[in-house]
Amino acid sequence: MMLKAVIIEDEKHSRETLKSMLEEFCKDVQVIAMAGSVEEAVKVLSIYSPDIVFLDIELQSGVGFDVLDQIKEPNFEVIFTTAFEKYAIKAIKFSSLDYLLKPIDLDELQQAVEKARTRMDTNVYREQLDTLMQSISRGNTRPEKICLATTAGMEFIAMDDIIACKADGSYTSFVLEDNNTLLVNKHLKEYENLLSEHQFMRVHNSYLINLKKVKKYIKSDGGYVIMNNDLQVNISPRKKDDLIEAMKRL
Repeated sequence: MMLKAVIIEDEKHSRETLKSMLEEFCKDVQVIAMAGSVEEAVKVLSIYSPDIVFLDIELQSGVGFDVLDQIKEPNFEVIFTTAFEKYAIKAIKFSSLDYLLKPIDLDELQQAVEKARTRMDTNVYREQLDTLMQSISRGNTRPEKICLATTAGMEFIAMDDIIACKADGSYTSFVLEDNNTLLVNKHLKEYENLLSEHQFMRVHNSYLINLKKVKKYIKSDGGYVIMNNDLQVNISPRKKDDLIEAMKRL
């Protein structure tokens, strides 16, 4: 099946480069229109019905999220493009959506197109976009929820329902308030980078904890915390002082 694509990018060279890459290396993608501003993008998307939209985050007339804000019910896949690792990237990661860093890597482009092709559940996808827009509107404040890509599908989890994240090889196990766990195919380090500024702390090689869910800190036996669900987590000796200071700031 041929996928119809729209490219929204304010730099002409970047637009043409991406168009050429798609035409040469993604033979099942047809670029049906391009736009260089928020206003032009909204107009193009009201005329055409693309399957995929490549959306630059930084546009001269605004940001790519402004485009999504003006489209009532997006019925297309969005692949974000950006030259910068800014807070917007964190918002995208919270939503488990795809983005490409410029200069765009061919393998990553082909993988993103294939993921867009195989995605089936449009309701889940709309919830991912909703999660993204909520994260963006909240700026640097703590997001309400995070989207986790598990082996069973997408799970939307309230941040306040997360007790801890545990390293499980190359996977991460999320321990939730109801004692359920979710296994996600990403390293704990990725979630440490994503959650550390939102009152989560890496207290051990194997654990990232939600500081708001700490019930008690025990100094004996090397030092450990008891979480709200009675989970005991050992504290690395070099993290003890940092933990105490972080708890004081809550």
